Amino acid sequence: MKSLLVRVFAFFASISLLLPAVPVRAASTISLSQLQSGMLIRGTSRSAVYYYGADGFRYVFVNDKTYFTWYNNFNDVNWLTDADLGTIQIGGNVTYRPGSRMIKIDTDPKVYAIGRGGSLHWVSTEAVAIALFGSTWNKQIDDVPDGFFSNYTRSSDVTDSSQYNTASVKASVPDINTDKDLKAPVVMNISAGGYTPILATIQAGRTVRFTNLDTVNHTVTSDDLSWGSGTMSAGIVFSRTFKTPGTYTFFDSYHPQFTGTIIVQ
Repeated sequence: MKSLLVRVFAFFASISLLLPAVPVRAASTISLSQLQSGMLIRGTSRSAVYYYGADGFRYVFVNDKTYFTWYNNFNDVNWLTDADLGTIQIGGNVTYRPGSRMIKIDTDPKVYAIGRGGSLHWVSTEAVAIALFGSTWNKQIDDVPDGFFSNYTRSSDVTDSSQYNTASVKASVPDINTDKDLKAPVVMNISAGGYTPILATIQAGRTVRFTNLDTVNHTVTSDDLSWGSGTMSAGIVFSRTFKTPGTYTFFDSYHPQFTGTIIVQ
């Protein structure tokens, strides 16, 4: 058991070393109400930086190499209190900006160009690699830890330079919202009268954002108990992305007479 705990702590310590760190400096904090889609954010006691997506989630830069494919410095990072940062749910990891560099993993000799949404395009020959990234192509490859390679998905191979233009690919994805196709969430509020609205119809992959506007506790709990917000005190926000079409019904554990429905098409 002791050796297992040592390995677990070592794993999380290694992750913390990978995260991009903002130099320590005195900084004023912004409030949650000042957050805007596309902001870079961090807490006051930890230096890890996150991307605040249009869907209301924060996205993790797994290491500094990933961060610097999107940004040149930390000048635009906004500081939140640790308590406020903790209320923003994590939506996933940021992947390399398409068209920036190539990646590989230690256990696979193949080198991949990056497409939108973390799609991987195997660069099939050295000649193609030179055509895409120039004579220094072999210096434009980063190793991605095996544990983070699952953030990417295999897509079409690049067997000819006409199939992938680095400048065009990069220009087509100006920000992380575009890369991940993040959209503003559908809003459902909770008040003394229940959910408003009580029915929402959305497209698969859309996020619903619940906010407790009441002064007492509420929850958003699925009828089959497969997902839920847990206790939401006054002002707390809970977001969930619905990826699979279907009808999702839910209720308030504190006030079971309050019910709602989300139809995912």
